Amino acid sequence: MKTIKGPAIFLAQFMGDAAPFDNLKSICKWAASLGYIGVQIPTWDARCIDLKLAAESKDYCDEFKGIVESAGLQVTELSTHLQGQLVAVHPAYNELFDSFAPKSVRKDPKARTAWAVDQLKSAAKASKNLGLNAHCTFSGALMWHTFYAWPQRPAGLVEDGFKELAKRWLPILNTFDKAGVDLCYEIHPGEDLHDGASFERFWEAVGKHTRCNILYDPSHFVLQQLDYLQYIDFYHQFIKMFHVKDAEFNPTGRSGVYGGYQDWVNRPGRFRSLGDGQVDFKSIFSKLTQYGYEGWAVLEWECAIKHPEQGAAEGAPFIKDHIIRVTEKAFDDFAGTEKNSKLNRTVLGI
Repeated sequence: MKTIKGPAIFLAQFMGDAAPFDNLKSICKWAASLGYIGVQIPTWDARCIDLKLAAESKDYCDEFKGIVESAGLQVTELSTHLQGQLVAVHPAYNELFDSFAPKSVRKDPKARTAWAVDQLKSAAKASKNLGLNAHCTFSGALMWHTFYAWPQRPAGLVEDGFKELAKRWLPILNTFDKAGVDLCYEIHPGEDLHDGASFERFWEAVGKHTRCNILYDPSHFVLQQLDYLQYIDFYHQFIKMFHVKDAEFNPTGRSGVYGGYQDWVNRPGRFRSLGDGQVDFKSIFSKLTQYGYEGWAVLEWECAIKHPEQGAAEGAPFIKDHIIRVTEKAFDDFAGTEKNSKLNRTVLGI
């Protein structure tokens, strides 16, 4: 068993135009002041990192790490959630997702996809230059508009969808393999990889690629009404990253899992700040520790009610209190005896 590392914080939801959230140095000092010891970096935010330069320059990466470490923090992982989303976009979502890309490739789906693929490959090289061993992203989606099978899906649609998704991701996975970095897909509604069954199909489609792994976030499973504890039993060998995010699901006679097009604050399923939702984090930390998870526990703050700064301040001690320092000896060692083959044979009656 291993002791989980943390607490860490994903900076994506906290970056802003006002101090201390407007540059890497000041936001790291802010995070450290709250008790965090690691930061996860959103690579699409130029205020945090120049991804292309990080892929090309070890000197830049050393300077980047120096800024983070000067605040008493470590870089936990890089994130390409927005770029990964653009690796596979169904045309129905072109307009909505164009804002994730630079203006130079908007309204040009092929150019946008090529840009996204290049971003992922750069992230693999940047992760290697930073000495990281895991990276997080989204899979994108070609089939999400068919997740509820009405009208009936044409025969072979799902097979063809995963075949195309795998075709797009295999070169990226190979780049991550060359860099020695695991690529962890956040299993998330809106992505073609949104539960265990869909992850398995993708994993099979990419030839069971060893770099194809999982970012585990229980909040997305609460909203789907999926057993997030058994999920760890099923997929613990793939879980290389962990977002600590809370959620709740309170269905009514008016709406349930699908939410009735309501705003987040009024949906039966909604994300909450740590400790305010229904996620059983004691059991999650126990299971992950039991299975030898040795990565980071990273706060991802998303809540429709609480202010982010309060959520961040409460998140560090919450995670710290849930991290289990693993035992180095069995609790009943005091009553143990030395190995004695003769005694064992007597006890066995042989």
